[in-house]
Amino acid sequence: MRWWSLANLVSNAGTWMQLTVQSLLVLQVTGSAAMTGLSLAVQAGPGLLLGLLGGAAVDRWPRKLTAAVSQVALGAVGFTTAALVALDLLNVPVLLTLAAVTGIISTVDGPACALLGNDLVPRRDVPSAIALGSAVHSIGRLAGTALAGGAVLLFGTASAFVANGFSFVFVAAVIPFLKLVDRSAEEPETAPEPEPAAPADPRADGPGEPDEPDDSRQRAGGGARDGLRFFLGRPQLVLLAAITALSSVFGRNYTLTLAVLVTGPLAGGAGSFGTVSTALAVGGIAGALLAGVLQRPSVRLVAAMSAIGAAFQIAAGLSPTLGLLVLLVIPMAIVESVSDTAGTTVLQTDPPPAMRGRVLGVWRSLSTGWGLVGPPAIGLLMEWTGPRAALVIGGLVVALPAVAGLAVHARRARRADTDAATQAPVATAAEPVETVEQPEPVRVPVPARVTGRDGDRAPAAVTVS
Repeated sequence: MRWWSLANLVSNAGTWMQLTVQSLLVLQVTGSAAMTGLSLAVQAGPGLLLGLLGGAAVDRWPRKLTAAVSQVALGAVGFTTAALVALDLLNVPVLLTLAAVTGIISTVDGPACALLGNDLVPRRDVPSAIALGSAVHSIGRLAGTALAGGAVLLFGTASAFVANGFSFVFVAAVIPFLKLVDRSAEEPETAPEPEPAAPADPRADGPGEPDEPDDSRQRAGGGARDGLRFFLGRPQLVLLAAITALSSVFGRNYTLTLAVLVTGPLAGGAGSFGTVSTALAVGGIAGALLAGVLQRPSVRLVAAMSAIGAAFQIAAGLSPTLGLLVLLVIPMAIVESVSDTAGTTVLQTDPPPAMRGRVLGVWRSLSTGWGLVGPPAIGLLMEWTGPRAALVIGGLVVALPAVAGLAVHARRARRADTDAATQAPVATAAEPVETVEQPEPVRVPVPARVTGRDGDRAPAAVTVS
């Protein structure tokens, strides 16, 4: 797990080096802000359209091989982009093609690497492993953003793509040496398995044998629609998606909302927003480390953390000074990082193992959708109401449904406890044990028989029991 964490750190740093300069590169090549946005949409589009198919492929193919091949492919894209930039051959069609290829590969790479990390630790340590991954992601983001500026200044724009390419190669080189945990020695998971399909030939199973689902058969035969059907049939996953969608659209676009707040009503500059961004990153790392102590996170915890984060967002929108905003941003980032880590843990542990790739594929499609909708929606809201009102309204949109859902769940839980207590039998002390009384023997008088020739005489009565 240590090597995998190191590989993730290197990969995240390389990814954020590339992302930091990618938009600037597109703007330099095209000279159009609209084309910059189009390139980001083209890269995100496959996740929206092909997420289900990518998740099904992860369930069907060997996980280590899938992750290694996808990392090599992403590295090849990075090296190709660097070469085109260095040779001044990058144009708009090639740029959009590379963005689309990156998005397609990521539909497989994302769920494959996420589930591979879980396969490296015992089942009880999966929440801690996910929390460690979140912390590594946040640290890699900080490191990559900082390294990108120096690399571009010293070696040019192509150096960021070269560094990202080598980061993918490093991960691919580590994967073959990873040792997966043997799940057969652990207790079976409590998550219910999907019902197996009836065999085409009833004689195939044999008489008297239990019809048990076969994991390898589910891996090979299940499709993308099975993943969607399973996802929609799990209320906790649907609720998790609803909570996350609201939070992502109205509560997580801080690079946009806080930037407008700092540079507008608070009259700050780029340096001030850099301070706020650092506070967000520090809070995110602290929250990910704090989430490492979670053993059984739930959707209720996600809802509670989302409501608390929304309350901090409302307070941040009403903040009169930059100093107070920084103080509010740190706990806001902590609770939202805990919420994200808890949600990821539920997403990766609630489904049965044979279905997890497809569930992550469904999630990738959904998250890409609200990721595309969120910035324009919150941008329009700020245009209409201003940054302060947008933060307050967004916080209320997130907090009110979360609090209402928690209240409904608490009421149902109390009602269930009351019903259980009412229906339970009440034991009384020293309650006498009921015994079955045996009937007394009945003596039936019988007339005396006349003495026979042999001198015998009949008894005077017969006892009947």
